Amino acid sequence: MGCSIWRTRFNLGLLKAQSRVSVFFTMIIIFTYFFYCLTGYCDSLPRPLYDQQIFTGTSIKHDGQDASPQHGRQPSASADRNRTAPGSGTRELPDSIRLHSILQQIGHVQRQISDGDREDADSTLSVFNSFGSKKFPQAIIIGVKKGGTRALLEFLRIHPDVRAVGAEPHFFDRFYDKGLEWYRNLMPRTLEGQITMEKTPSYFVTKEAPRRVYAMNRDTKLIVVVRDPVTRAVSDYTQTLSKNPGLPSFHSLAFKNASTGLVDTAWSAVRIGIYAKHLENWLRYFPLSRFLFVSGERLVSDPAGEMGRVQDFLGLKRVVTDKHFYFNQTKGFPCLKKPEGSSRPRCLGKSKGRPHPHISPEVLRRLRDFYRPFNLKFYQMTSQDFGWD
Repeated sequence: MGCSIWRTRFNLGLLKAQSRVSVFFTMIIIFTYFFYCLTGYCDSLPRPLYDQQIFTGTSIKHDGQDASPQHGRQPSASADRNRTAPGSGTRELPDSIRLHSILQQIGHVQRQISDGDREDADSTLSVFNSFGSKKFPQAIIIGVKKGGTRALLEFLRIHPDVRAVGAEPHFFDRFYDKGLEWYRNLMPRTLEGQITMEKTPSYFVTKEAPRRVYAMNRDTKLIVVVRDPVTRAVSDYTQTLSKNPGLPSFHSLAFKNASTGLVDTAWSAVRIGIYAKHLENWLRYFPLSRFLFVSGERLVSDPAGEMGRVQDFLGLKRVVTDKHFYFNQTKGFPCLKKPEGSSRPRCLGKSKGRPHPHISPEVLRRLRDFYRPFNLKFYQMTSQDFGWD
């Protein structure tokens, strides 16, 4: 009799303990859900982040092996329309359906706890509370150096549906041999409806980069920030000069022979600005529709306007507007009024907006003459007149 009473009390106590644990985890999950809804992170349905076919039907190749499109063929227009592109527009999910999905997960955890399957329950809670997963970027800012790529990335990070790597990964030009898993682990975690991004300006001028990006995901959206190539070259030189004060003069580096005025295209500061040549390499793998060309000049004079174009291209709501910017007269650049996670205005670092050294007008004129045919070809290729000539 005494043993029966003892067993009954023990079983009741165990059930109460399990009930308390179940309620405890339920409250944690519900609190987490409502917290993220209040901060705007559960606005949309999940969308495909990269083309699964690239891993199931196509082997990813490394240097020396062919990973190019079959016979240079581009996907048809109908195929592009039918295939869901990463980072495309989102569909609103009714609150009742979102809540039902969350409650289903809660019920699953509760059943695991009640059934005594504590290990599986802990695993489910761990996954549920990881706040997203690491995915390959759906959009990459591939260029160009000293064009305004850092400013663009910082402006984009204001958007709640954009998550981006802070440092430049340099995966497709320097660290490709480390493998795609290494690259994916560099990415921040994203929630449903968010876009993963990175920026490495040197990709645009790296010969192998287009093939490698295509092998990862042929639907990757590519953003190129371009700037007057003469001004860009001077800015590039200014940055290098700040790190190496003993650098030869701009004139001596830009020209092979001072008397003939023959431009030295081997110098990277000059070579980067031949945009048409580099774009031709990328168009061997990606159609023009996968590119957005951002004007570095307009990113300074009208940041909200250019950001509107970028958000449209990425399939995002126009969250970043003129209310986020003010023009800093000292630096000559727009700054953020309220950057993410801060209540104080913030400008880009001291390395941005350096005063340029004096360059002879004759040197600049010769460079403009050199770039003019390449600029015109670039205008034709992109169907955009950037007004550099």
